Amino acid sequence: MKHPVRRWLLGIAAALLLGAGALVLFVSSRLPSDEQVAVRISEAFEQRFGVGLKVGGAHWALLPTPVLVLSDIATDQPRPITLRRVSAQLKLPELLHRVIAVDELEIQSLVLPRESVRAFRGKGPKPQEGRNVIALPAPWTLAAIPLEQLRWRDVVWIDRRDIALGYDGEIAFDTGWRPRQARVERAGASPPARLRLDREAGQDRWRTRIDVGGGTWNGVTVFEMPAGGKLRISAELDPREVDIQGLVQAFDRRASVAGKVSGHTTLTVEAGEVGEFMRALHTRTTFTVKPATLTKLDIVKAVSTVGISRGGTTPLDELTGTLDTQGTEDGTVMRYTNLKARSGVLTASGNLRLFNRKMEGDIAVDLVDGVVGVPLKIGGTVSDPEVSLTGGALAGAAVGSAVLPGVGTAIGARIGQQVEKMFGGGEPEKKPAPKPPKSSGPPASQR
Repeated sequence: MKHPVRRWLLGIAAALLLGAGALVLFVSSRLPSDEQVAVRISEAFEQRFGVGLKVGGAHWALLPTPVLVLSDIATDQPRPITLRRVSAQLKLPELLHRVIAVDELEIQSLVLPRESVRAFRGKGPKPQEGRNVIALPAPWTLAAIPLEQLRWRDVVWIDRRDIALGYDGEIAFDTGWRPRQARVERAGASPPARLRLDREAGQDRWRTRIDVGGGTWNGVTVFEMPAGGKLRISAELDPREVDIQGLVQAFDRRASVAGKVSGHTTLTVEAGEVGEFMRALHTRTTFTVKPATLTKLDIVKAVSTVGISRGGTTPLDELTGTLDTQGTEDGTVMRYTNLKARSGVLTASGNLRLFNRKMEGDIAVDLVDGVVGVPLKIGGTVSDPEVSLTGGALAGAAVGSAVLPGVGTAIGARIGQQVEKMFGGGEPEKKPAPKPPKSSGPPASQR
């Protein structure tokens, strides 16, 4: 009986293999060619976004694992978005049941010029769409987790100033497109500039770890989907000993302040489309830099010369304040409020607004030698800042110096500044400063 049983088992196995082979051949015969795949993707992209797409090469294979590879992709734009290679590895059992389940999607060398990306505003996926983010013809459907793993290398963003920044990273997804784990880092940055997220026990909370500038910026991030279908992201983060110059240099920027910052950051963003997130992003950070150095301004010189001052440095024992950032259509507005600086030779307080590298603000400076409350305005750019007295304050300082040298200079400057603000705040016509009156004894008030 053993031989008949063996023959039956071999016969059944052969039948199954032949059946599977026939099924694979049947499915393969109905699959489009590589050239047809490239054409269909180009047509679908243009129909979806209204922008032409050129696909240099496409390759599709069913065995041993279903895979789709596209290469040398470019949008039909004056400055195209380009992609050297993207590959998608699918799951065969689900595919045979007409379910799309991507095991791994890998992107290599994607270049995103800002002005070209703007053409896709309002056409991106919506957070509330969930699994329906991709429209599929019936009876095809998406799996509960349509994409298990996303990896990218050398994804380059080119901003309005034509600064190109490359990023590497990966995301492992749970259901509902929730990241289970995520990592994003600036390619080649030293020290590392890296963000890592780890989901907490299936909740919409993520442990957040940021390494940047030789320090950390750690905390917790929360996802919410309030009424209306918009996705809301909030975070509470604590910067610790982050070197400011190392932080900004990681993103190819330059700072006017040197030192290590610590404090507390709150982050909120609410948007109905993926592309809106950066424009809707708002942060608020209370910070302390101790010690600190103003690397491009000499405030003591500005006060002592009562004029425009550029260049130089100002060492500070401590710098504190609050930084608010708000994304806009044309960049991020940065507002520094409640600024307070202290060193062995001065104390100062003020406010500053920074947008598109242009600086606007005012500070009041007290020197330890008795010159109190000298008002200065801040202008210029991040790379070339300047401090000066306004026209009204400058005239008031001259009068104050004439009436009461020393402290009178500061008092006069403050009065002149306030008068200028009351009557429009414009720069008055430049006139020569009044000459001090000839001394004829003590002032009338002291006679």
